[in-house]
Amino acid sequence: MTFRMTFAALAAAFAFSLPATAQEHPEGMHVHDVYARSMGQVGASGAVFLMMHNNTATDDRLIGVTADVAERVELHTHREDANGVMQMIHVEEGFPLAAGEMHELARGGDHVMLMGLTRELADGDTFPVTLIFEQAGEITVEAVVDNDRKPGEGMMDHSGHGDMDHSQHMNHGSGG
Repeated sequence: MTFRMTFAALAAAFAFSLPATAQEHPEGMHVHDVYARSMGQVGASGAVFLMMHNNTATDDRLIGVTADVAERVELHTHREDANGVMQMIHVEEGFPLAAGEMHELARGGDHVMLMGLTRELADGDTFPVTLIFEQAGEITVEAVVDNDRKPGEGMMDHSGHGDMDHSQHMNHGSGG
C-alpha cells in the first residue's frame, strides 16, 4: 500500500469516526449515571452520586444543589481527621470541574447529601435533582434510588467509550 493510499484510508476512518465521537462526548456540561441511596423513611438521610463531564473550554464549579425530597441538600465529602477517622463534611465552596475534565461524585468521596427526607424513598423511586454550576447554570437530572448498588457498579469504563449509551444522559450547552 502506498503512502497516499494509507493516508486516504486513515483520513476516511477518521471522518467516519467523527459522528460517533461527537455523540460520545456531547458539548457543554454532561451529567450522567445519577443514582441515590436512602435510609428510606421520612426524616432520615440519603445521598446522590453521579458523573459530571465539563465538555467546554471554560473551567466551572458545582456550587449548589437542590432536591425537593429533603429539608436540606448539601455538597459533602469525606476527609480523614488527625486520628485517622473519616468524617463527612459540608463543602461550601463546591467542587471545581476544569475544562475538558470529569468529576465523579461517589460513595466514600464527594457526594450530594440529602438530610431530613420529606418523603419515603424506596428502591426504584426517582426524583429530580438540580445541580447549580457557576458557568453552566442549572441542570436538572433524575436520580433513581438504588440501595443495592455497589461502589463502581454502573459507572462506565471511560477508557474506550466505544459502547456508551447516552440516550439517558443530561447535557447542557455552554450557553447557561
